[in-house]
Amino acid sequence: MTGSSVMRQYKAIVIGVSAGGMKALMELLPALPENFPLPVIIVQHLHPSQGVFYVKYFNGISAIRVKEADEKEAIRPGHAYFAPPNYHLLVEEDQTFSLSSDEKVNYSRPSIDVLFESAVDVYSADLVGIILTGANHDGAKGLRRIGRNGGLTIVQDPAAAESSLMPLSAIDAAKPDHILSLEDIGTLLVTLGD
Repeated sequence: MTGSSVMRQYKAIVIGVSAGGMKALMELLPALPENFPLPVIIVQHLHPSQGVFYVKYFNGISAIRVKEADEKEAIRPGHAYFAPPNYHLLVEEDQTFSLSSDEKVNYSRPSIDVLFESAVDVYSADLVGIILTGANHDGAKGLRRIGRNGGLTIVQDPAAAESSLMPLSAIDAAKPDHILSLEDIGTLLVTLGD
């Protein structure tokens, strides 16, 4: 663990994950209790034709509600939202979602950086950013911006990640507050919700 843990009230959590992400999220999402008070917004790199089975699966194993984000949907506490396949997911000033089919960023749509950068514009220092396993550099720039705006930055320990490139890129770019195992990330998130 690096950095300091200053207890404060956060308003949202954004998570970026790619290769190996399903397995990582199978450990992380069920760790959150039913009364978890923060929204969790996730970009998982998926094939454009990927169905919604994964959302239904996570909803079945998680205490919080898990769903695909919809255009203009209000962001609510105690929910985990996934970016739909082949759409960028953005957080708007009124704390609703917008979906975009703009060009790929970091070879990805949805892009982690697009989500993180739009979320930090809204939540500023009240945002928690997390980078998990993945095989590209997406999310590193967005996590650095969250940190520079005073938000809490967390990266999965690359040694424990199924694919270490994304965590290593995020560590190099963002110098995160915490580098943790999935189990310890879950524990920390639960304490943030207290």
